[in-house]
Amino acid sequence: MAITAAQVKELRELTGAGMMDCKKALVECEGDVKKAIDWLREKGISKAAKKEGRTAAEGLSKVVVKGNRAAVVEINSETDFVAKNDKFLALLDEAVNAILDSNAKTVDEALALTVGEGTLNDAVVNATAIIGEKIKLRRFEIVEKNDDEIFGTYMHNGGQISALTVVKGTQDAQIAKNMAMQVASMTPTYVSRKDMPADIVEHERQIQTELVNNDETLANKPEKVKAGIVEGRLSKSLQEMCLVDQIFFLNQDQKCGQYLKENGAEVVKFVRYKVGEGIEKRVDDFAAEVAAMAK
Repeated sequence: MAITAAQVKELRELTGAGMMDCKKALVECEGDVKKAIDWLREKGISKAAKKEGRTAAEGLSKVVVKGNRAAVVEINSETDFVAKNDKFLALLDEAVNAILDSNAKTVDEALALTVGEGTLNDAVVNATAIIGEKIKLRRFEIVEKNDDEIFGTYMHNGGQISALTVVKGTQDAQIAKNMAMQVASMTPTYVSRKDMPADIVEHERQIQTELVNNDETLANKPEKVKAGIVEGRLSKSLQEMCLVDQIFFLNQDQKCGQYLKENGAEVVKFVRYKVGEGIEKRVDDFAAEVAAMAK
């Protein structure tokens, strides 16, 4: 199949690999970007294992806490300029508070919630008409905690990233906030290894095995040695996915698990929203646009 320049560009942004390597990977994987990422990693070409959550749409997210309930909401717009619009910000506030006070489980249920004199969907449609851009409630999550637990929240860059943690074993709000900041900045996927599905571990083991098998400097090593190298690399890779195994951002000599243990605390759950992650952004061909206007 024909591989487009846009596909090559996307893969380069996700992996940091060279143009020709990206093109070859896409050819080998028949244009499947996710498979191409794994192919590059297996060949030792890509070092960016954590860039698959590509930020591609604009908008803002917000986290709000009320008692033992919290809500994280993301609303998308077409441009970042609109995300700073007062009408957009008011809509975000309306949405997160309406959702927090509800038992909505789906976006459709959330859009049917009463807001002012209409529904949340009416408010989105009205904002779209006034602002002049497509506005969309993309996702939300409602989190509940027990009385002996506390919430930690952090919003980066006005809501480009929102993080929420549930922490038990302490009533120190700063510890919970520090963990929310860790989640926002270091992008863990799981709290600890015990929360990680077996298929995820096996997938990563296969990648590390291919890396070792493709490493010419290890070609003459005994299989037992190679297996040990694979498990060592696997452990390091999985640690980066787990919150408690990550280096604590406020103390580079300490892991988050150690920080929590020193304070008698434990992270029960976390939610992290980065605006637009996983959405493919429209790529404008400005040269073609100018040429079309000149006709």
